[in-house]
Amino acid sequence: MRIAILGAGYAGVTLARRLESTLPDDVEVVVVDESETHLVKHEVHRVIRRPAVADAIRVPLPELFDRATVRTERVAGLGRDARTVHLADGSELSYDYAAVCLGSVTAEYGIPGVAEFGLPLASVDDALAIRAAFLSAAGVDADGVESVADASAGSVDVVVGGAGLSGVQTAGELAALAREEGVDADVTLLEQLPHVAPNFPEHFRRAVREELESRDVTVSTDTTVERATADAVETDQGTIAADVFVWTGGITGTEAMGGDRPLVRDDLRLDDRTFVVGDAARAVDADGEPVPASASAAIREARTVASNLSRLVEHDLEEARGFRPRLDPYRFDVPGWIVTVGDGTVAQLGPEVVTGKAARAMKAAVGAGHLSSVGAVRNAVDLVESELAT
Repeated sequence: MRIAILGAGYAGVTLARRLESTLPDDVEVVVVDESETHLVKHEVHRVIRRPAVADAIRVPLPELFDRATVRTERVAGLGRDARTVHLADGSELSYDYAAVCLGSVTAEYGIPGVAEFGLPLASVDDALAIRAAFLSAAGVDADGVESVADASAGSVDVVVGGAGLSGVQTAGELAALAREEGVDADVTLLEQLPHVAPNFPEHFRRAVREELESRDVTVSTDTTVERATADAVETDQGTIAADVFVWTGGITGTEAMGGDRPLVRDDLRLDDRTFVVGDAARAVDADGEPVPASASAAIREARTVASNLSRLVEHDLEEARGFRPRLDPYRFDVPGWIVTVGDGTVAQLGPEVVTGKAARAMKAAVGAGHLSSVGAVRNAVDLVESELAT
């Protein structure tokens, strides 16, 4: 019997490690991902200002598993009727059960110029490209230990489209990078909806906006991006100059999923043999509530799926008669939310919003806790040191 886990992000790694400890040794677990490393994606914005952080937030996949087989290849599609995974190299992988943990990609919504001129933030390479674009626009020597901006370069205009947590953190890092490098920069964060962090509680949203504005980020809500060019972003409120344009405006499904994030109910199943976990799906939990796309939700969903898959495999191996086992529903329940804004941090635990040093310590603990949970203890220590050093 073979379990195919497609994707090695938060959901895929958590699920594979749990199945290693619960499934019989003769059940094969195969993890397929186009990257050779697991990325702590909610920390990737830090690389814009601190490139060395990349070493702490990437872990080689073989180091994370005891017996799962890692296959480095891009998933091109899924043949659910035949229970076959189509890989980009032309080969196929059969499965008895599959868990689609492919995450999502940045949505461009067909806005002219966004694909051509908008820099995404989904990987370490993306973060380094944003850093390079900013320093180049500022006339700064990216290799200099004590870089000094070229006074003739003038002010650098930075626009970040989309004020979800990724956009908030990107804007905060670029404003902080400008201060560190002595660059005169105008950083503007755009959001189509009335609030930054629009999918989060009111007290959290308010604190995040205050933190952004206190760190020299101009926030423009109720603003729709209509077009991007090489040096500007056109909105329904007017045109904004943009030497650097970063787009974090939303998510959509991967190519392997036909650009779709399918709707799944609280058992997270697409069909009897296929689960979809994390950002790859639009999930509705046991209370009928939509599950927000987040690392914390993906990890908790993976734990539920691991338990259910173990139950299904046990039933199949025993050739049990009668009804298949009842599956546990997933209920969205996380302790709170946390976001960094440059050197500032905003956290919400229950009804309480926390900022300052206490929030920074919480943020460091979140990333380190995930790395420790997947066995990357050295990386966890390095990440905490880098988080608390600034």
